[in-house]
Amino acid sequence: MTCTAGFIWDTPQIFNRLITDCGVACEHVTPYLMAAPFYRGRFVAIIIPTGFANPQYSKLMPALTVSAPRIKHFIEKGGRLLVFGGGTGREDAYSWLPFHLTYHHVYGARRLRFEENNPYASILADYDAEAGVECDGWFSDCDGDVLAATEDGKPVMLCREVGDGIVIVTAIHEYPSRTFLRSFCCGARETLF
Repeated sequence: MTCTAGFIWDTPQIFNRLITDCGVACEHVTPYLMAAPFYRGRFVAIIIPTGFANPQYSKLMPALTVSAPRIKHFIEKGGRLLVFGGGTGREDAYSWLPFHLTYHHVYGARRLRFEENNPYASILADYDAEAGVECDGWFSDCDGDVLAATEDGKPVMLCREVGDGIVIVTAIHEYPSRTFLRSFCCGARETLF
């Protein structure tokens, strides 16, 4: 079993430390490095945190747009991608993904319900989803599977298989549980990014 993750952000974050503390080798990948044609990383999973589309927090959007073919190839060949909320009302926040998705940026605490047999429900293993969880929006117009939604049915966590890999998109504005990170970032093999 191999446990590796690429954490894509401008600077190292506390999130990097959480991933490492879960027993996962975490490589910090900057937007400039990600967009560089010479860069090659090998990971089980790639994680893109909340706020990636908001220029007040990150310069990641241009790198994601340029790297869209690389991201698609990574997923198709068996990689796993975990993407959080864009953190802004930009209509093109998820245009770099290999499928269509519309994001509505509205921050607030929401009670969540998970679909039965959701293999990724452990994302909130350390939280009480019934009591309300911070979310930065919801999704619509997606051809993926809804894994979690608000009480009024707005999807906040989606899953989509692409080739041999998987994409999880979530508007949950909390760190994922250690159980989830260990499971999502560990696999039989790494995939070239």
